[in-house]
Amino acid sequence: MSASAPKTIGSLDGLEPSSCETAASALAIVRDGVITGEGPTTAGRVHFSRVLDADDVAWCARILTAAALNDTPVSRAEAEALFEIDAAATERKDDGRFEDLLAQAVAHHTAAASGLPVPPRSVALAAETAIESWAPVNARGVRTDALEWVAKRMRGKRQANRVLRAMVATLVGVSVLPLAQLPSMIDIGM
Repeated sequence: MSASAPKTIGSLDGLEPSSCETAASALAIVRDGVITGEGPTTAGRVHFSRVLDADDVAWCARILTAAALNDTPVSRAEAEALFEIDAAATERKDDGRFEDLLAQAVAHHTAAASGLPVPPRSVALAAETAIESWAPVNARGVRTDALEWVAKRMRGKRQANRVLRAMVATLVGVSVLPLAQLPSMIDIGM
């Protein structure tokens, strides 16, 4: 949790997950706070509707890296909840941290679902850990259904996640991405 995240969590015990299911539920509470600008994750601060800020990202990171979950891979439900938060936020005030956290969590889930080794969440999802240091660099060993799920979740997004887009393009090629995103991925030197 960042230094700017709320310090008092007395009524927020439900946001200290003990399983992947409770983490996904806690992330839904963060999503609701992003949508409405109200709720337990926005208490004590000004939060505008549909804005994702650094405190929201700190909540997500805190939930995903709870001690009880550290040695378990990010679940599909948790990754889906992060995609929902991404879709709910029409404005970002987080300096790109959520984009990185989403990509790290999706890579963690996808690699683990494919039977590949992944580091503990505290390492894999840390802001200072580069995704390239542990995520798969090619599609060998990554399950096709997991890659298709990621590509499907990325199609039609109004805000393209540059880190996630680059990871998918590296793993399965640019053919799975919408054609409209292709120009932004390739520098044709014009």
